[in-house]
Formats: sequence, C-alpha cells, structure tokens
Amino acid sequence: MELELVTIGTELLLGFTVDSNSALVGQLLAGSGIRVARSTSVGDDPAQVTQAVAEALARTRFVITSGGLGPTSDDLTKQAVAQLFQLPLEFHQDIWDQLLARFARMGRKLAEKNRCQAEVPRGATVLPNPRGTAPGLWIAGDLGEVVMLPGPPRELRGLMLDEVLPRLADRGDSSVIRSRVVRTTGIAESAVAERLETAERDLAPLTLAYLAGLDGVDLRLTAWRMPSADAVRLLEVAAEHIRSLLGSHVYGSEEEDLAEHVLHECRGRGLSLAVAESCTGGAIGARLTAVPGSSSVFAGGLIAYADRLKQGLGVPARILEDHGAVSEETVVAMAQGARSRFAVNVGLAVTGIAGPGGGSSDKPVGLVWFGVADDHGVESHRWVFPGSRQEIRARAAQFALWKVWQRVRSAGPVSRQAD
Repeated sequence: MELELVTIGTELLLGFTVDSNSALVGQLLAGSGIRVARSTSVGDDPAQVTQAVAEALARTRFVITSGGLGPTSDDLTKQAVAQLFQLPLEFHQDIWDQLLARFARMGRKLAEKNRCQAEVPRGATVLPNPRGTAPGLWIAGDLGEVVMLPGPPRELRGLMLDEVLPRLADRGDSSVIRSRVVRTTGIAESAVAERLETAERDLAPLTLAYLAGLDGVDLRLTAWRMPSADAVRLLEVAAEHIRSLLGSHVYGSEEEDLAEHVLHECRGRGLSLAVAESCTGGAIGARLTAVPGSSSVFAGGLIAYADRLKQGLGVPARILEDHGAVSEETVVAMAQGARSRFAVNVGLAVTGIAGPGGGSSDKPVGLVWFGVADDHGVESHRWVFPGSRQEIRARAAQFALWKVWQRVRSAGPVSRQAD
C-alpha cells in the first residue's frame, strides 16, 4: 500500500517550525509495510489545502494530513477537505460535552470559539484524541480516503499508534521497512567510520547512515522491504556487531538519553550522585532530573560559576590563584567537594571556557576539564570542543555524563556512602 502526506501550516514554510510529523508518520507506517510515496507541505490557505489533498488522492487515493484542526482562524483543514468531498459539517454534542468536561477538570472555562472542534463532516469517523482538544477524522468516499490528524507531534503520535495503525494493519504487505539506531558518544564521526569500514561492507542487505549531532554520532541501520522477522534478526545482529567494534562509545539505542543510563548504573550499584558545574551552568543537572525517578540517585548539585562559590565548595584559593578556574587541579577539587558536601558516593565536576571570548593560547575557547570522584579516587579529563557557546556547553554536558557512566560501570562492587 502507498499513501501520501500533506502537512499544513504557514509556519512550516517560513521555517519557524520543523516538519517532524512527516518523519514520524513515515517511520510508523514503514514498520507496518506501508510506503509514503510523497510528502507535501502547504500554507494555511484553503485553496492550497484542497489542491494538495485532491492531487494526492488522484495519485494514491489515500492521504494523511497533519495540522489545521484547531479553533483559530488559520485552522482550515477540516473545512477544505469536507468541501472537497462535498460533505456538510455537523455539530456533535457528545464531542462538545467531552471538551467541556475536560476543561472543567482543569479548572478552566472553554471558549465558545472551540465549538468548531465538535463539528464533523457527515459520515466521517471520529478518532478520539485524549491528548488534545481536536479529534482526528477519517473520511472515505468516491475520491478515496483522507485521515486528518492534529499538528502537535505528541497528539499526532498518539492518534497514529492508537487509531490509525490498527485500522491499517491489514492493508500493508508482508514486507516492512524497519530501522534500528545505535547511539554513540565521545568519538568523532570520522573515527566511527574508520572503525566500521570493514563491517559496513558486510551489512548488506542492511544500510547504514551516520547521523552526527551534539550528543554524538547516531548510527541508523535500515532493513528495506523484507519480512518482519528477518528484519528484526538482521538488525539485532548488526547492532551487536557495531557495539563490539565501538565498545564503551555505544551507550544506547533509539532515542535513549545517556542520563537514563547513568542513573540506571548508579541505581543498580546503590550509588548516589551529585554535580558541581561551572561552564555547563546546570545542564547536567537538568539532563538528570528530566528522567523520572532520578531522585533515587541524584542528590543535587551546585552551579559554581564564580570563584567564591568554587571556594565554598572546597577549592582552595591557592589553586585558583596558581592554576586558574579552568584547570585539572580545580576540577579535581570541585569533584571531591561535590562528593563530600552533598554526602554522596560519586561527585561529578565540570569547568571550562564556553566562549565566545575568554580563551588564550594555553586555554582556548572550548577547553573543558572534567572530574569524577568516588571512593576509588579521582579521575580527570581534558577536552577541547568545537562550536558555538551553546554547542560547547551541550557537548560538555554529554561528555561529562559519558565519563561518569564509564566510571560507575567499571567501579565493580557497590561503594559505601561517603562520609
């Protein structure tokens, strides 16, 4: 089966919003053996929406749209598609009552202009949307079929998984397009490619794509149009081979965050963790606390940006005077201070020069020192990162998590609680 996507929103064309919905829908459909033949983006214009949907129906007779189902003046998808199918809009009291009840539970009053969200093209199937106010709609007629989904990615994903894919389960063929992502960090893309040079030639019929980002290099393996069981088996074998070649640079798969793995390893060993951050400005703590249940491991931290706060953490003034705030001596003292002041097993510290100014020949912009202290001692690492201030900070936070993850995994037995 083939279908087309039409994403709607002037913000997509202006570049203010990235069209992540097309990628999401394509990935979900590929796993069901359904191919997206074409994806089109149009602005908030009823004539453009009508034309795009009509042309797509003429080619494949099945279209999925996203966006334009809300209560504002630029939400015109439902009206445009209903007009194309020559279907009147009918008010559904049950949908309106559900919206009223939902807003009442949140202690809010629903504006009258939202009544349009309870209007449904005659004969359309309503797809319940518990994550938002606009339901999805499925229209079938002489022209073909159109599935209209809301634009917010969280709502669209939920409707695809709960309502759309189950209805399309028997329309896909026996072959699938399936991918597996192996996540790496702490190694450059060129170095990854060098290590995988021989293995990459042996991956056929799978393909391998290199996706470099601030967190590292994601490796996307893809099985093209083969039976599902074969795809799963080949992808697992290939992913395991990549892990064996790249070692500890591989930390996870798919969309897993390295912070999740740090917390998991600490939790499994009964370890607690605290951070002392300078140039990352709280980014490491934010990554850790974004993971549900992190409080069982992560005690907290200090953004020791000024030298006086570093001294309050336990860094001697002499070290700051002799070696500076960005130095191995300082980061070691910060890591030890984080461990002792917060009474945890593991102290993680970061200090560096994020730029754009403040660098020198000895200490260039992008220089960052890392320290990890536990009851086995302290280890330190020096690294120079490229990029803008924001990119350096993001890369430093990822590198810090990677180093503490490696340290904890190699620590062996459960450590005692710090005194």
